[in-house]
Amino acid sequence: MLYHRLFAACLLLACVGLGLTAWGYHAPYSYEPVGPRAYPLMLLILLGAGALLLVFKPGLETGDEPEPRIVPTMLRKTLICLALLLALAALFERVGFIVTATLFGLGMARLFGGRWLPSAILAVVLGIGLYFLFDRILDVPLPMGVLAVLEN
Repeated sequence: MLYHRLFAACLLLACVGLGLTAWGYHAPYSYEPVGPRAYPLMLLILLGAGALLLVFKPGLETGDEPEPRIVPTMLRKTLICLALLLALAALFERVGFIVTATLFGLGMARLFGGRWLPSAILAVVLGIGLYFLFDRILDVPLPMGVLAVLEN
């Protein structure tokens, strides 16, 4: 239960820090009636509530089962997942949404044991499909990056 509490405490600290950052955010223009900071704040409140629950009741789901050991394979996969998330965030605007989402999807599919061809097909469909969902249907502009030459 110690690992659950440590994770929950770190998540709670991250929620507080991100909440303080999001609270001061004011966009120069807004097309939403509640403004651009409402969505991140709502998500952070939900994450914080879940983290508080885990801090005070870490064994709520597991019961009396022993806590699993952290094995090197699990630690390696966790670090690879974190690296993929950081690469997605770092390359999102420069490289573009479709390319970064495709590479992220391919990396995650391979991380969880997917074969190359089905993983690549799924990643391409995911990248293009999510771009059209957000950019065209939901009207949330996403960066095209290196694929900007294909626009218009």
